[in-house]
Order: sequence, then C-alpha cells, then structure tokens
Amino acid sequence: MSKLLETIAAVVPPDADAMRFARARQSQLTKPTGSLGRLEDLSVQLAGISRSLRPRVEERAIVVMAADHGVAKEGVSAYPQEVTAQMVLNFVRGGAAINVLARQARARVVIVDMGVVPELEPHPMILSRRQGAGTENLAAGPAMSREVARSCIEVGIEVVEGEIAKGLDLVGTGDMGIGNTTASSAVVAALTSARVRDVTGRGTGLDDHQLAHKVAVIERALEVNQPDPRDPLDVLAKVGGFEIGGLAGVILGAAVHRVPIVIDGFISGAAALIATRLCPIARDYLIAAHSSVEIGHRVLLDRMELVPLLNLNLRLGEGTGAALAMHLVEAAARILSEMSTFAEAGVLDREQPASEGVPGGNR
Repeated sequence: MSKLLETIAAVVPPDADAMRFARARQSQLTKPTGSLGRLEDLSVQLAGISRSLRPRVEERAIVVMAADHGVAKEGVSAYPQEVTAQMVLNFVRGGAAINVLARQARARVVIVDMGVVPELEPHPMILSRRQGAGTENLAAGPAMSREVARSCIEVGIEVVEGEIAKGLDLVGTGDMGIGNTTASSAVVAALTSARVRDVTGRGTGLDDHQLAHKVAVIERALEVNQPDPRDPLDVLAKVGGFEIGGLAGVILGAAVHRVPIVIDGFISGAAALIATRLCPIARDYLIAAHSSVEIGHRVLLDRMELVPLLNLNLRLGEGTGAALAMHLVEAAARILSEMSTFAEAGVLDREQPASEGVPGGNR
C-alpha cells in the first residue's frame, strides 16, 4: 500500500466524547452559554482533535510550499515567473509578510521548494523536495503525471511528519508560485463543476481584459485535459500544481497525527478540497483562516462547509491569513483551559437566584 493510501486509511474522526465534555465545560464557565460565539465552537473542535479538555497550541509552524507553473507562459499573471524564486529568498531573509506575521504568531516558517524555476541554491532554511522544474503548461496538456501528483502529496505528508517529530500542536498552510491561482481555479472548477468565471479572480491584480484571458485559458485547460471530478488525484495531475499537492499532503499528514490545520487562502483551499475529496474525515481537522478576495475561495469553502474566522480582504497567500488566525485559535484553547467555572469562581449561574451585588448579575 502506498504512503498516501496508508495515511488516508489511518485518519480517524475527532473524539466525540472529548467534544461533548468540552461543550459541557463551556456551559459551566463564567459567562452566558454561547456568549463567546465561534471561540466556543473552535475550542470544542480543538478538544475533539487533541482528545483533551486542555488542548495545546504552543508549538506552531506554517508550511510554505513554493513551485512554478508552466501555465505562466500564457500570461495569466501580472508578475513574471522569476518572482517565485525571488520571494522564496525573501522568505529565507525574513523580510516577507509571512515572516512578520509568523513571528507575531510565534510560528516557525517551513519553506519547501517543490519545483521553483530556476533551481535554488542549497540553503539550510529551504527543504528541497523538487518534483520538477515547474509543472507543464496545463493549457496544453496535463500539468504532471499521476505518479508525480501522488508523490507531491506524499512529500507533504512527510514534511509535516518531520515537523511533528520536532514538536507541533498547530500547523498552517501557505504557498508561493506565479500562476498558482490559475491552477487553483482549474482545480476548483473541476472538482465542483462550477463555471470557470465563477471561481476565477484577479490573482496578482489583473485588469478586466487580462481576467477574461485567464478565464479562457482555464476553460481551454479543462477542455484539453478532461479531469475526472470523481478522482481528485486525476484533477491534481491534469490541472494542479506541485505546491497544491504538497499542501494537500500536509493536511492529510496533520490529520492522521491529530494536529489541527489552519488553512490560508485560495491555493491552500484548493489543496484542502483535494485532501477532503481523498479523505472526507480530514475536513473535521480544518480551520478556515479567512475569506479571500478570490471568488473561488468562497465557493470551495461553501462546498467544504467551512466558515472562515476572518474577512480582511486578503489575497496575498504565503500563509499570512493562517498566521493571523492562529491568535484566535490560541484564544479559543485558552478560554477552554483557563477560564473558571461558576463553581470555581463562586459566581451564581443563571439557574440560581441572583442577589444584589453579584458580579455579572446584569447578564
């Protein structure tokens, strides 16, 4: 059995008892039940994933996978392909947005070269897991072979397992690659049967004419390749990207080891859609960081029934939204772990008669 199939078979649902106990504890904390809204739901999810009423989210990492796309030759981005390699070096120097936000979130940044063009010089901060010198042009034929698509996912599993061995309580997903919104739109259109124009956005800032061209390129790619929506691996191979497959593997690898996953924006979302089509249980381990400006992101979040924590009009990628959302994940965990119950605090709850002078009596 392949690494991919073994991983899928080993993913189990979050613990129902832990979630029930967490929900019961939330009802006993010194607040009206439900008054902390989504934070309460998130804490219950964390309890189920960790099998604990004291979920830990101290050790954090954001896995940023980088790769180039042959479809960039079609002029689907406002930036040249060389930017991918240049930005990876910026990650190494600590000067990118993800570096700033990850430092604030106390998360280490794990940089993975899945197929950047040109090949980067060896560096201790870059994990080289190259699957090729960028994908083939998906508008002219398959982006990669089925074997390479499987390898991409298995690399992602291995990368996150390496981080788990170092200590990992919470993982975020990030990406870098010129042309990757084109591949992601193709993946989402193929897997959801949505119209291409309904899942294709402006990416790096295309004007109306460039956007129409991008839509036409994706429509041509789907016509040429005929990806099978019932076969996520076929979709990844025909119209995906190395980093998209790698992030799908990160999600599956984290799920099998009961580590919650904060998914970033559109590219991470496309990876999550592939992962959850391969292994539906993995969806219960996902936390949607934010709602991207990319219209396809909203479609895929709806299909996975995930409600994002933030809406900040982000469209950068890199894992920036995941880094920001980690603060809310920590807040949810701390609420469950550190708040006092009514009994512990000596505060009357709503079922007891309130007397004058009782703190919080106006609730």
